[in-house]
Amino acid sequence: MNAGLLVIRLVVGLLFAGHGAQKLFGWFGGYGIKGTAGWMESIGIKPGVPMVILAGLAELVGGLLFAAGLFLPVAAVLLIGAMLVAILKVHGSNGLWATNNGYEYNLVLIAVVLGVTLIGAGEFSF
Repeated sequence: MNAGLLVIRLVVGLLFAGHGAQKLFGWFGGYGIKGTAGWMESIGIKPGVPMVILAGLAELVGGLLFAAGLFLPVAAVLLIGAMLVAILKVHGSNGLWATNNGYEYNLVLIAVVLGVTLIGAGEFSF
């Protein structure tokens, strides 16, 4: 069980951190703060720059905490919050299925983060 929790935490947490790095630093093919801010403002999330910084920090810090198994409740609030905003502002109006740009994947991530947080990080964690 502990090894399984470690795999889940590392994959999900580091991917979240990567998304945060895309927003904040333009790494991994991201658009950085200014590029992402323009997109966020185009969908009604204003002011763009502060919102990108908040979203990027939530994903980066939450993802790293989740991967490390450290302060899981804090990580869960950050990550689930980011996914709820994504559902409400981007994917929700498209329905459930990812094939229609829906919120299916966001919901899966919420379930994984919440489930691991409720179970606990496991033995291989900080």
